[in-house]
Amino acid sequence: MGQYERLILLAEDQLTEYSSDARKIEKLRQKFGLSVSRREQDEIRTQLEAELPSGGIAKIVEDQRQAVSLPFWGIAGLGLLFGIAANQPLDYLATAGGLAGAIVLQKWGWQLQAKRLVLQTLQDIKQRIENPSDKK
Repeated sequence: MGQYERLILLAEDQLTEYSSDARKIEKLRQKFGLSVSRREQDEIRTQLEAELPSGGIAKIVEDQRQAVSLPFWGIAGLGLLFGIAANQPLDYLATAGGLAGAIVLQKWGWQLQAKRLVLQTLQDIKQRIENPSDKK
C-alpha cells in the first residue's frame, strides 16, 4: 500500500469520529507531518487536486451522500416489503438493486470526503510551512 492509499485510510478513520473539520485536520496534520516527506506531500496534493471534482454529481454526492442514497434505500425497503407482502419473488430484485445502489453511492461519497479531507490537511501543512506566523 502506497502513501496515497494510507493517507486516504487515515482520513477515513478520522471521518468516523464526531468532531469538527478543523479538529480532524489538526489530528491528521500531526500524523502526516511525521510520516510523509515534503516531496510526497506535494505529489499527493497535486494528484488530489487533479482528481477531485469541483462540480457536478460527484460534488453533490461528496457533500450529501446520505441524502443522495436515501431514494435507493427506499427502493430496497419497498422491494422487500412488496416481495414479502405480495409473495412476489421478482420484487426482491428491486431490493437487491436498491441496496447495491445505496451502498455504492455511500461508499463513493465516503471516499470523496476522505480525499477532500486529505487535500485540506495537506494544504494546511503547506500554508503553515510557508507562513509560520499565521495561526488559525
